[in-house]
Amino acid sequence: MRPAFDPELRAGLAVVGGVFPPTITPELIGFMRRSYASAPIAETLRGRRITLRDETMAGHGGDPITVSVLSPDATGPRPGICYAHSGGLMFGDRFSGLDQALTWVELFGVVLVTVEYRLAPEHPDPVPREDVYAALEWAARLPEIRRDRLLIAGASSGGGLAAGAALAARDRDGPRLCGQLLDYPMLDDRGITASTGQFDGVGVWDRVSNETGWSALLGAARGGPDVSPYAAPARATDLRGLPPAFLDVGAAEIFRDETIAYADALWRAGGDAELHVWAGGFHAFDIFAPHTALARAMIRARNAWIEKVLAD
Repeated sequence: MRPAFDPELRAGLAVVGGVFPPTITPELIGFMRRSYASAPIAETLRGRRITLRDETMAGHGGDPITVSVLSPDATGPRPGICYAHSGGLMFGDRFSGLDQALTWVELFGVVLVTVEYRLAPEHPDPVPREDVYAALEWAARLPEIRRDRLLIAGASSGGGLAAGAALAARDRDGPRLCGQLLDYPMLDDRGITASTGQFDGVGVWDRVSNETGWSALLGAARGGPDVSPYAAPARATDLRGLPPAFLDVGAAEIFRDETIAYADALWRAGGDAELHVWAGGFHAFDIFAPHTALARAMIRARNAWIEKVLAD
């Protein structure tokens, strides 16, 4: 038994499946890297008053990685958002699923930094998470970003990386974040929740896909005792002292229960968390079906939180 998909969303699943099949095995990584690649950024930015520049910075181990800085038509230091893209840790790029994040530049005047973190399995843990953390520290040094209004954000696998970066920033005396935005985050490599078992071969990103992603990142360590909470934040035992969090997730997807559990753990640690569980929502429905009523409601709630957190 599993929760039903929202009727409006269910109608679009057949289209989504051509780009993002429900079950992803290692043999499909190459296909996913082609099908989930972002559109040319010039097309995405057409008609928007946003300036783009690409920079090279030192990622994990000092290796060069690319970040893009997207700035509004404004002067002076602005609030900043460091963003980690979706893609199951194995595919996607720094412009994947970026439409909503670009809206933050236009609506709230933020400077958006999006990072080309390196992908598993070619680059296993700790490379992706340390690339994201290095980009966060790099963003905090940009003169156009206000140090007191810096937010970490991510979607799906990027949401898990963002949560891990927030933990690392706390533990390493890093940037003092004003918030962490965790969209349907990938938090737990153990696959032990009820929602993980409810979705096999249906929706977007099922149990097998999740095992594929975590195995690509962690190898034989997946599910064992030695996984870092910076890689799988659900393993963190101390969530005190973290910035305010926004978490959203569909009720009809595997990440439902681990997202709810992470919000609960933040509350039990005395933290500030806002949680939205969208009835009938499959994974990343705001990316794949942004025109639907449920996705529009999700986007409104998220934007309201960002506006509140970034306000003076």
